[in-house]
Order: sequence, then structure tokens, then C-alpha cells
Amino acid sequence: MSAIISPSILSADFANLERDMKSVENAGADWHHIDVMDGHFVPNITIGIPVVKSLKNFSKLPLDVHLMIENPDIYAERFIKAGADILTFHYEAMKNDAEILKLIGLIKSFGIKAGISIKPKTSPEVLLPFWDKLDLALVMTVEPGFGGQDFMPECAVKIKTIRKNAPENLIIQVDGGINAQTGKICVDAGANSLVAGSYIYKSNDIKTAINNLKS
Repeated sequence: MSAIISPSILSADFANLERDMKSVENAGADWHHIDVMDGHFVPNITIGIPVVKSLKNFSKLPLDVHLMIENPDIYAERFIKAGADILTFHYEAMKNDAEILKLIGLIKSFGIKAGISIKPKTSPEVLLPFWDKLDLALVMTVEPGFGGQDFMPECAVKIKTIRKNAPENLIIQVDGGINAQTGKICVDAGANSLVAGSYIYKSNDIKTAINNLKS
């Protein structure tokens, strides 16, 4: 089975989001990756709830919403109601395991997929208490906050650890510096979903770029 490809709209033309998102839909993308940043948890500000709601109006694909924000438990329900089909929050943004379990339960109560992301310096073992509750684990292979960064190969070891210990049906997603070469490293390690921004949206041939990642 080929990897789930989730192009990051962070690399799209924000003045022409509908046009660009439809272009990746037509080229064979599986999801749209929506990076939500608040300028506090990460040093960048991107989009919020009204934009997600607008994107839902024309998107034919699931919205894969990645919350890189403080207090994701406060905003999760609003993003779900705006149209998120997959909602991923950061382990590092939560106070304790009990709060994480509570948030996973809230997300899944709306019938959508729940994911947790970890930064490059966070050990994958922190996810152990949640693996049987999660739909998705997102391994960041760059420091979150900005697109166009170089892939950190040492992070690929985490993918192997998660794949070895987690339930077979867990989606392991990777985000950061993904292209045909780094994507292969991640898939070989056990990932089955790839987030790519610049490699897809800045490509002269988007369909070929997506097919390279799928294969």
C-alpha cells in the first residue's frame, strides 16, 4: 500500500489557496495538511479557525489539521466543528498524561482521527501510554515553525521505534524536509503518511512529485 500523501498548504500561494489545493487534489493527493501556528508554541503565525472553515467549503479531501499551538485542548472542538477530519496536537503543549487522554477522547468523540506530534528532541517512548488510543503519530523531522527546512535524518530512528511497538493500524506520519529521497527513508523505517510542502507545491510537475512520494 502506498503512503498517504498530505501536501502542506504552508507552501501554497495563500492568495490562491483554492486554486493550489485543487491542483494537488487533481494530482493525486490524499489529504490536505493544515499547519496551525500561534506565534507562542512555535515562532510563527499562520492560520486559524475561520480559514479552516473556508477551506472545508471547497475541499474534496480530508483536512489534516496540525495544531502547533499552546492550549490545544481549549481550541480543539472549534477546529473540529470548522471542518478538521484529522486533528493532531503536540505532546509538548500538554500539561500531563491525564490531559492528553482527555483530549484524545474529546477528538474521537466527534468521530474524527486523533493524532499526537512530537518534536525532534522528544523521545518516541512518551507516546507509549497513548498508542492504543491514537489514530496517528506525527514525527517531526524539523523543528516546527517554518517550511523549507532540511530533513533531520536522526529523527528517522523514532519511526522504527514507534512501528516496532505501536499497534499495526497506527498511522505514522512524518513532516519536515520531505522529498523523494527523505520520503523513502521514512517509509523504509515504517512511516505510512508523508507531509510535504515545498517539494509538492513548488514543483514544476506536482503529479510526478506526489507519485514519487507514493512509490
